[in-house]
Amino acid sequence: MTTLFDPIQLGAIHAPNRILMAPLTRARGTRDHVPTPLMADYYRQRACAGLIISEAIGISRQGLGWPFATGLWNQEQVDGWKRVTDAVHDAGGRIVAQLWHMGRMVHSSVTGEQPVAPSPVAAPGHAHTYDGNKDYETPRALEVSEIPQLLDSYATAARNAIAAGFDGVQLHAANGYLIDEFLRNGVNQRDDDYGGSVENRVRLLREVVGTLTSAVGADRTAVRLSPNGDTQGTDDSDPASLFPVAAQALDALGIAFLELRELKPHGTYGASDVPRLSPVIRQHYSGPLILNSDYTADSAQADLDAGLADGIAFGRPFIANPDLVDRLRTGAPLNMWDPKTFYTQGAEGYTDYPALEQVA
Repeated sequence: MTTLFDPIQLGAIHAPNRILMAPLTRARGTRDHVPTPLMADYYRQRACAGLIISEAIGISRQGLGWPFATGLWNQEQVDGWKRVTDAVHDAGGRIVAQLWHMGRMVHSSVTGEQPVAPSPVAAPGHAHTYDGNKDYETPRALEVSEIPQLLDSYATAARNAIAAGFDGVQLHAANGYLIDEFLRNGVNQRDDDYGGSVENRVRLLREVVGTLTSAVGADRTAVRLSPNGDTQGTDDSDPASLFPVAAQALDALGIAFLELRELKPHGTYGASDVPRLSPVIRQHYSGPLILNSDYTADSAQADLDAGLADGIAFGRPFIANPDLVDRLRTGAPLNMWDPKTFYTQGAEGYTDYPALEQVA
């Protein structure tokens, strides 16, 4: 029987266990979106993960609207991330870069320009900015003529990720950001080749992933989807028809692994009554499938036993438990995370959570 602690091959990456660190925005970069030395300490502490998926990293100035998040579009950012990946590798870990374009979820006060999206539909709620929360702005529809430049930005960020020492990249195609907005008909109201039918709405996902595989290799390219339910105001009227087609497209491209953030009816950070789509996606995607959201050690092992997943990505437990793998292996109690320090800029709630030997 396969356990969470057995190794797994994820494309070109040999992971010593099946416990992945999920991508977690933590806002510890500079205002110029450059990684800091503190970030190297944070990721090094968590190198026990079979694979670390980095926090979401902006592919361009246009697509990065989160204050103090980091990018991969210039040399200073590459150099900053190189210090992080060196620290992870020195500690025996592996790490991939999650590539991010936030689409309509940015604010012009952060990016300096009007947001872009598939259609001019504003997101509900408020954008997080350097000047506090602001209402989301109505985006402009991305022109078809701009898509080659978008693809170039993804390719550049992917090549920069490899230059920075990452073991691969993951496309952030989830959580209501640009690629997810194109996928779902609640936001995508286009009538061109990128809108309307499911095949058209999957087109940008396919093109971006094809660009990434050409840039760094399919065996170093992964994807994250969030198939069931509303995320940040982005939803689809028929996800059960949409996401199997997306999964088939990714399967044909031969990516290293697919990660799904699946909301549950009583989820702690987002909930949905839309049934999980991992069982049907499993029928259309033959590569390693990683599941995420509100897992415990027991529920994670149960999904491995059922054949639904090949690995499990843990998010908030890794925030508070740098040695999470050992804690899950031994049944040791977990530290609890402090949401008040999720997006602050210091070491508190970031690198000061104790490991087991520090509390023994």
